[in-house]
Amino acid sequence: MPAPVSIVIPVLNAAEELPATLEHLMEGLAAGLIRELVVTDGGSTDATRAIAEASGAEWITAAPSRGGQLRRGCAAARGDWLLVLHADTHLEPGWAKAVSDHLLQGQGRPACFRLRFRARGVMPAWVAGWANLRTRLFALPYGDQALLIRRDAYEAAGGYPDQPLMEDVALVRRLQGIAVLSCAALTSAARYQRAGWLRRGGRNLWTLMRYFLGVAPENLVKAYQK
Repeated sequence: MPAPVSIVIPVLNAAEELPATLEHLMEGLAAGLIRELVVTDGGSTDATRAIAEASGAEWITAAPSRGGQLRRGCAAARGDWLLVLHADTHLEPGWAKAVSDHLLQGQGRPACFRLRFRARGVMPAWVAGWANLRTRLFALPYGDQALLIRRDAYEAAGGYPDQPLMEDVALVRRLQGIAVLSCAALTSAARYQRAGWLRRGGRNLWTLMRYFLGVAPENLVKAYQK
């Protein structure tokens, strides 16, 4: 029987982060979980493709758009389950057992990981704590927490929309009963460190509110990337 999980990673000039992210996936190979790795690119000009292909990944490339990249990557994947992971996110050791347990006991529900930043201090803990609370109270994880979902549930929900921002929110709002796995997704703190934790956190919250109020993702992404 084929391994159940396809890993889908969207990338854009991710050569610095991707090797460590792939290294943290190795325990899933050892556990017989991972059927394939699909890396879906938005036009990288660095060594991302060479790194991905050296790992045995299927490489897909087209115009940059995180939603479009994810949609194409998930369409190409063949596993019964999809694990969608950002290129700068490391899954905590023990993740393979947490995923295996969920596949056996989770009744087919989608799931995400707890968020932690690869940074120390009060602010990283506070921002991650808010994200985890938001996930539990409102079933609203972001993409940096990774998403584990059955293919049939993904397709029934309409998949990722082809949009440059909030594609993760658009999908999870159409899902019900998202479980939170016992392991953490350890994500990069670089954007917060560059902009400042309070400023970046406030910008993210304001972007989410504007999205809920109906502002187009194409307009939101201009402010988000500043």
